[in-house]
Amino acid sequence: MKILITGASGFIGSFLVEEGLSRGWQVWAGMRHSSSKRYLADARIRFVELDFMNPEVLEEQLRRCKEAFGGWDYIIHAAGATKCLHREDFFRTNTGGTRHFVEALVGLGMVPRRFVFISSLSVFGAIRECPVREATPDNPWIYAPITDGDTPRPNTAYGESKRQAEEYLQAQEGFPYVILRPTGVYGPREKDYFLMAQSIRRHTDFAVGYRPQEITFVYVADLVQAAYKALEHGEVRRAYFVSDGCVYNSRRFSDLIQQELGNPLVVHIKAPLWFLRCVCAVSEIFHRILGKVGTLNGDKYHIMSQRNWQCDIEPARKELGYVPEYPLERGVKEAIAWYRKEGWL
Repeated sequence: MKILITGASGFIGSFLVEEGLSRGWQVWAGMRHSSSKRYLADARIRFVELDFMNPEVLEEQLRRCKEAFGGWDYIIHAAGATKCLHREDFFRTNTGGTRHFVEALVGLGMVPRRFVFISSLSVFGAIRECPVREATPDNPWIYAPITDGDTPRPNTAYGESKRQAEEYLQAQEGFPYVILRPTGVYGPREKDYFLMAQSIRRHTDFAVGYRPQEITFVYVADLVQAAYKALEHGEVRRAYFVSDGCVYNSRRFSDLIQQELGNPLVVHIKAPLWFLRCVCAVSEIFHRILGKVGTLNGDKYHIMSQRNWQCDIEPARKELGYVPEYPLERGVKEAIAWYRKEGWL
């Protein structure tokens, strides 16, 4: 089997490449000329430069691939932007880049058997945030899971850009897409959740909002499993949520990190949402002046303030045969062990 992984140099993409190699497939790593190959050292990897921002250049790059080896059986499109200095950059990369890619594949007769698009739970935004039940010892969760039948209301530029990319794919008649919408993805090589571990190691844990927050996670290996299941099982032209199948309160992730770090003394600070909004606004202005992308911005405010991150993964279980193998306890243990081994902590 020949497979192309776009965004191969990224956190998720590099693990997708490794899984393809482990299966004995011919794996092409699609990436920009300037992208790092730090986690792509295997000699079996074939590299292809793809410029999703320039449709004419992209078409020529793909044409050369078609002439050389005919194209790919499968494509996992993991390329995209999660952080941008300007709002329009999300749409240029996540929406426009996906559109240019699909248009070129169709125009060149290079449509694969299946095209897995890595989207995000963020395409739905802050919905189902009104409690539907009272918390009890047997069922502490007060919100209802987000389902595929809900109406998306993305509240971040990232979520909006991914939603528009989904809508474009859904409008392409006969195109064999499968959309995956993972919740928060963590694991080795990931940098955002690592900042939490770094903060806890320095004895501080910061959270916001006083209303209950119910969150979900997926370990990177489980997302990779779901992506390859989507290549081989179920129907095309479908979308699936991906999580580890569990729901956690807002402290569970940080508590597990603290435990894996040897239970250092940690001051847990919970601030009101208005304080987070102010901090994010100031940080966004400051980083725009510097011309750099910061961690805290308007998008980050909406993500951190969202109370309900539950999602229904039963369709992925039933139709793809997806079985999560990493509950948070196991995933955090492996992630922290990797950060330590690599000298990040």
